[in-house]
Amino acid sequence: MKLLVVSDSHGEQDCLLHLKEKYANDTDALIHCGDSELEASNNAIDGFKTVRGNCDFGTDFPNELVFDVEGYRVFVTHGHLYNIKMTLMNLRYRARELNADFVFFGHSHELGADMMDDTLILNPGSISLPRGRVRIKTYALVESAENGVCVRFMDNNDQELTELTQIFPLRNA
Repeated sequence: MKLLVVSDSHGEQDCLLHLKEKYANDTDALIHCGDSELEASNNAIDGFKTVRGNCDFGTDFPNELVFDVEGYRVFVTHGHLYNIKMTLMNLRYRARELNADFVFFGHSHELGADMMDDTLILNPGSISLPRGRVRIKTYALVESAENGVCVRFMDNNDQELTELTQIFPLRNA
């Protein structure tokens, strides 16, 4: 299993077209955690499993997506409806309700990954407007590993930020 997770592209299309070209045939899913500021008919976002962010207007995308990939349950949301800038507890509770193995979200533009209740909770950062301690345009690759799942944060030049690479144990691994 291999997933590409990106968020908060804020109208920038070239980065999404690049990611799609590079990873579409090498991943099980391309995931966008909202604030693309694009319509679903736009070629740059076509092919991504996408949720609506607070800067996405219209009804092109749902507020949440839940789907299964190779026996893993994936929950995707932007995060603004879960007050993620204050706490991740609301995401944690929703993940429990959904029996999710992965929670992918954006909104804060700050990358991070952690385990809560046997669930990987991940924010890939922003591919266009990074914030926080790592002010680099980023996306994430989530991939099956021998003892769980490997999370690799990549910069917008497709270079791995090796100091941030982690392997997390998962109940389904």
